Amino acid sequence: MRFAIMESVVTPGGHEIDFDRLLVEELTALGHSVEFYVPEGHEFKWNYGVPVHHLPGTGVSYKGAKGVKKLLLSVKREWHRQKWYKNMYVNACQDKFDAIIFPSATYRYLRALKKSALQHSPVPVLFLIHGATPEEALRLNKVAIYFKHNKNIRVGVQTFAPKKLRLSSPNIKVYGPPNYIPRDIDGEAERNKYDADVLRLGFFGQYRKEKKIEAFLDAFISCDFKRPVKLICQGATQTQEDADDFARIIEKYKDVENVEFWNRPLIGTEWQKGLASVDTLVLPYGNPRYLYHTAALISNAMGYKKSIIAAHNVNPEILAHYAMGMGFVDGNMAALKQCIELFVNTYDENKEKYRSALEKAYSDFSPRRLAENIVALAEGDFGRTHKE
Repeated sequence: MRFAIMESVVTPGGHEIDFDRLLVEELTALGHSVEFYVPEGHEFKWNYGVPVHHLPGTGVSYKGAKGVKKLLLSVKREWHRQKWYKNMYVNACQDKFDAIIFPSATYRYLRALKKSALQHSPVPVLFLIHGATPEEALRLNKVAIYFKHNKNIRVGVQTFAPKKLRLSSPNIKVYGPPNYIPRDIDGEAERNKYDADVLRLGFFGQYRKEKKIEAFLDAFISCDFKRPVKLICQGATQTQEDADDFARIIEKYKDVENVEFWNRPLIGTEWQKGLASVDTLVLPYGNPRYLYHTAALISNAMGYKKSIIAAHNVNPEILAHYAMGMGFVDGNMAALKQCIELFVNTYDENKEKYRSALEKAYSDFSPRRLAENIVALAEGDFGRTHKE
């Protein structure tokens, strides 16, 4: 099939970049072709190596916008979205491709579709949703049902928790999220650069005050470890306030010998090398949305085959089905300390159990399986989609 990916995210993060790359490389590996359609002026952060076509109507970012300005930008975005839809419909009618993919859609994409001729597309239009809370699922279900007689309007929802969402519209299909793999490096070789006897824990991601990193660090340094262990604490900051606060924390804990800070964003191969360099990923804070939405580091853990220490409300289905680490009650620092200490001190006796569980999770949520599910969605063969 000839797939057209309509990408409109103005400031993509690592997740969007990895997901688009996954689509290109895995669909191509299955024998399909892929091209991008993007707003005018759109610049990719990665060279995907496939043709790119520009459509009238610039992308719109809300970054830094509040109040009336944000409202006006919202109106502009919807106006431009209608331009993109119109042009994609024209291209579809001209047989430029066999299916359209909106890779990071929300229910708003479908709401806007009500005003566009694209709802009558002669080729399948696939809206890929990256998880949903129950409230979001209700809105999504309602707007999807509106198109239940438009045979080419199809919605794919990826989640670890399908039973919690009650998505009943016949044009919605649910399947598992993909894991993210080290595509440009030798992950094992990267880990082998460091002392094999030292268990390396990694905390990765964007620094924000609400993550309560100080409480996590205090729990870590208060542990009674029976073996060598090191914590890599990486943070990327977006605001000056966060940058100043992270710098303060680094200064406060700079003399802790088994904690190493990486005060910089990790992009591309640097991100891959960082994840590959540790044995275990630590997710010490939770958020209710991750009961439903996929935590990117969970997908990274499976793809890089790294065990985890995670808050109990971060994709709880994973530790319930795959013994790839340990969990603790979110917000309970005593429980976090106990969990870290127990995990580290019993790692050697449990590492084969973790390895076996990770192999199973790696297979169950492989990037290839996601690509196969998307092809099935495009072909209308919904019976082949992966379900929990």
